[in-house]
Amino acid sequence: MPSTVIRHMRYNPETEVLVITFVSGKVYAYQPVPPDMYARMLQSGSKGQFFNRFIRHQFDYRQLDN
Repeated sequence: MPSTVIRHMRYNPETEVLVITFVSGKVYAYQPVPPDMYARMLQSGSKGQFFNRFIRHQFDYRQLDN
């Protein structure tokens, strides 16, 4: 299901970095996101709700240049 908040996600299991591009165009990297957490996000019915509940304030993040 497409998200109204998240445009694109990519994940590196070796570094446990989750990079999210939001529909606003802003890009953030979150870490360390465990592989099982990323798998749960992929399976969730609402990526935005999952992000807000389990990722947003739970992991270190930094804004990347877009």
